[in-house]
Amino acid sequence: MKQDVIPSLIGEACADFTVLYCLVTHEEYLFAAWYDPAHRITIGCREPLSEKWVSFQPEGFWIDERNRYSNITDYDSHNYLTLAIDAEGYIHLSGNMHVDPLIYYRSKMPLDIFSIQPVLSMVGERENRATYPLFFKDCDGQLLFRYRDGCSGNGDDIYNRWDAQNQRWQRLLETPLLNGEGERNGYARPPVAGPDGYWHMIWMWRETPHCETNNNLSYARSRDLLHWETSAGKSLTLPISRSVGEIVDPAAPEEGLINMVQEVGFDNQGRPVLIFHRYDEHGYSQAWLARPDGKGAWLKTQISRWDFRWDFRGPGSIPPDVILCAPRPVGHARLEVEWQAVSAGQGVWVIDEETLEVIASKAVAPTLCNKQRQSRQLIHPDAEVQLVAAMDSDGHEQRRYWLRWEALPIFRDVPHTDEVGATQLELIDTGVE
Repeated sequence: MKQDVIPSLIGEACADFTVLYCLVTHEEYLFAAWYDPAHRITIGCREPLSEKWVSFQPEGFWIDERNRYSNITDYDSHNYLTLAIDAEGYIHLSGNMHVDPLIYYRSKMPLDIFSIQPVLSMVGERENRATYPLFFKDCDGQLLFRYRDGCSGNGDDIYNRWDAQNQRWQRLLETPLLNGEGERNGYARPPVAGPDGYWHMIWMWRETPHCETNNNLSYARSRDLLHWETSAGKSLTLPISRSVGEIVDPAAPEEGLINMVQEVGFDNQGRPVLIFHRYDEHGYSQAWLARPDGKGAWLKTQISRWDFRWDFRGPGSIPPDVILCAPRPVGHARLEVEWQAVSAGQGVWVIDEETLEVIASKAVAPTLCNKQRQSRQLIHPDAEVQLVAAMDSDGHEQRRYWLRWEALPIFRDVPHTDEVGATQLELIDTGVE
């Protein structure tokens, strides 16, 4: 990255709580979605060959339970925004939901933010208690949408597909993919397309809204997102419940599984390698790797040697005291894992591919210069820098472009006592494709 890069202003955003925004590239267009200082959903666009951003604020519908309109958010860090551009260029937007009626917008014209309007339903069923919206595309470029129906501790994962020819949504699966059986819910990472031709997905179960009740790290794979199986190739009947799914790590509640720290990566041979956080026998936080042997067993290795405990508890959003990135192959039978911990700093572990043991450590090579990671807007002494990398229209991370803003930290989804002004939402162009 050029060290003298100067961020460009997109607009003003709210700084009184942390919630994730999104940035999408499509051809030479840039699209962003954020909340303005009054907490209103705002969509921005920068057209090709232009440095100017234009923005639009779509209307919403009234939500009795929240005593607000659907285009206005409160202080809930679950209420992130997500954008997608389909194959014909129509813009899709969802977000601002935490056990709420489905909030979904779509443009009436391709690549035109000013034609974005609320759409009151996708399929029309199981859309009254939605959370965790996710747009992604299958290997054929078909737009898909996943969300949770229900609540933390009692919910199911629903998948829809966009019928481009008829301009409507349909169920991808006639049944939920994950089923909490009315007693729990699965916290899943998005399905990841692997070099082996499979989609790989991991999740953990949670018994109640309290995060310490996470348990049983689980895994499934699929060729087509329709038919799912275990790591040994045994077919799984949908919906997948805890009693029939494949368990990678049978951690019980309060043994350290946390849904915000679980990722799927791959080794140099294209095999899936999972990374997750859980406690060791002494109750300390540790990072673990796991890889299937193809016969139903898993090689699991502890790769950290920390002496602290991230003792998370209770409901609501919590800050990530530990961040573990997905393992990535670097050749020569080696993997690398980037990590960060409030109590231990940050670094990169170099991993032997066969044993999954750490053989070396090194410093993190920063993607952005330190200047961009330092607070400079003087909003509040506790304000933290927020950075989000762009995604292309196929869902791949594009680290040339970043959103940057500053905001008060995650705070259990309730307002901070201090009032702050607006933050400047900026675009960072590193100039590196």
